[in-house]
Amino acid sequence: MSKTSSAKRVALYARVSIDRQSTSNQLLELKETAERLEWAVVAEFVDRGISGAKGRKDRPQLDALLRGVARRDFGLVACWSVDRLGRSLVDLVALLQDLHSTGVDLYLYQQGINTTTPAGKALFQMMGVFAEFEREMIRDVSVRAWQGPSPRAPSPARPSDVRPCQNREAHSGAPRTRTWQS
Repeated sequence: MSKTSSAKRVALYARVSIDRQSTSNQLLELKETAERLEWAVVAEFVDRGISGAKGRKDRPQLDALLRGVARRDFGLVACWSVDRLGRSLVDLVALLQDLHSTGVDLYLYQQGINTTTPAGKALFQMMGVFAEFEREMIRDVSVRAWQGPSPRAPSPARPSDVRPCQNREAHSGAPRTRTWQS
């Protein structure tokens, strides 16, 4: 059996924010790792001069990589660092969901995350749990924002006998003797 047919099929992804920067060191580290772990590099995707804050639609090579993930063209995506994949938590969560839903593993060189191992899979799953928790918290806050304040919600705490324009003690530095209401 040839190395390519028995080895894990890997896609490498590299990115730099400025055109005059180079991805060669990122790719070199990833290729050395792939050789050491007997992975077959089947594709390289490199975005140059594109911020990590940009989403998939603004990063053509990341988009091509994720289309390959959807087709299961490879079994592993290797990247030098998580910040090369993205700097937006929302975009990173979406990328992790794409990988997880297709069964494609992830290797992050700098962070030492490798979902081909049991420990890496556990870490990946924990990241998913926290991502889901965050998504639900955002949803809950959004729903409450659209609903407006609750009629039972307490008003903000303020000393009951002081109006903002009469609170001279606060400006003079004198000690406060009033109590706050809930």
